[in-house]
Amino acid sequence: MSESPVKAQTTTHHSLAGLRTTLRRLAHRAGLSVETRYRLALSATRVAAPELQAGRPVFLETVPPGPAETDGAGNGDGGGRGDGDRDGRLTVRLHMPYAPHRPALDGLPLPAERLPGPAVVWRVPAASSVSCGSSTSSASEPGDGPPGLVELLEEELSAAVDRMDALAADHQRLKHELAETNSGVLALYVQLEERDEQLRQAHGRILRQLEDALRPPPVRVPGLELAVHYEPAEKHAPTGGDLYDWFVLPDGTVHITVVDALGHGLTSTRSALNVTHAVRTLALEGHPLDSIVARTDEVLATFDHELMATVQLVRLDPRSGELVLANGSHPPALLVRGDGDTRLLEVRGRGIGFPLPGSERLLRDRLDPGDLLVLYTDGLTESRRDPREGEKRLAKAARRHRHRPIEEIPAAIAEEMHTVILHPDDTVALTVRRADANQGG
Repeated sequence: MSESPVKAQTTTHHSLAGLRTTLRRLAHRAGLSVETRYRLALSATRVAAPELQAGRPVFLETVPPGPAETDGAGNGDGGGRGDGDRDGRLTVRLHMPYAPHRPALDGLPLPAERLPGPAVVWRVPAASSVSCGSSTSSASEPGDGPPGLVELLEEELSAAVDRMDALAADHQRLKHELAETNSGVLALYVQLEERDEQLRQAHGRILRQLEDALRPPPVRVPGLELAVHYEPAEKHAPTGGDLYDWFVLPDGTVHITVVDALGHGLTSTRSALNVTHAVRTLALEGHPLDSIVARTDEVLATFDHELMATVQLVRLDPRSGELVLANGSHPPALLVRGDGDTRLLEVRGRGIGFPLPGSERLLRDRLDPGDLLVLYTDGLTESRRDPREGEKRLAKAARRHRHRPIEEIPAAIAEEMHTVILHPDDTVALTVRRADANQGG
């Protein structure tokens, strides 16, 4: 015969094992799902454990769904009343009349409601309000006898294992989905990196083309060899404020301008370009060399109030080797004689945008056959933050490389000077060597 339906009843318990067994059997008869059954058993025994372990009894009252009358044997807060849950829920009350304080209900597997005094209640859906299926208790079929405790525990264990397997399957599925998502994100990241690299390369090509347009190739003059090397402070942004210009004047002398405008990037390039164009215009108009620095400041001050730049001007007669320099706050030129003797050609002066701009005087010298003139910006000598130490190292490097082909000398000097870079800056290294009169430049 099948088990009789759940009736309202109150039982007294003195052990956790007895309480658990009673709860499991009552839950099975009420048709609770296996998961709800073991959650209810775990929760009730967790609440009652302090009392039973202290030797104090607890009372378990169960009220089936719908109107019901208890037999009046219960004591506590409601035994004997017809208070069954009309919403189809089984009511389980746990009374602990001898407890010294109210029980803790935090973190229970099946949440409970607190009642006045040391009592708690669980209201759980019974068979009449849950859908039939594998989640409901099925330890026995109709016509079988009531299941034993072992059967109930095995059923709960089987349900727990099934749930664990389902969670493991869900976990594996989520890991697979996450792996696919991560793979897609990584592929997208790689594509973006490739696109960024392509843009950087295109940007660099455009800027290098701009640099080539701004930096004229060496002039070809019989009796002179000229070469230049430019190195930006930042490889990905190869424009800067270090520029140069060289051209032949109507009388056959070669004019060279070296400019270092304050700052980096396109703004400083524009400033330096303004200076070189103004100097070229003034030089071709025939203005005296010693006036060009100050005159350039006057011309540019009207439309570029933020411009500040150092500038060095050189005039060289390729026939006689006569050398004339003007300077505006720029590092001194280096002269390397054919026998290896070196000398800095220092001229005092103030640059464009400085107070009282202009070259204080002109320095005159001579470039003999085999002599090497090195013009540069401060990025060459101040990479280690000490310009005097840099000038000494520059003299040694220029002396060491002076016999190399002229097109190799500027880059070789720069490479030796930049073995250690503590202060990166744009760098121009420009060299002029006087050859024999019958040798082409």
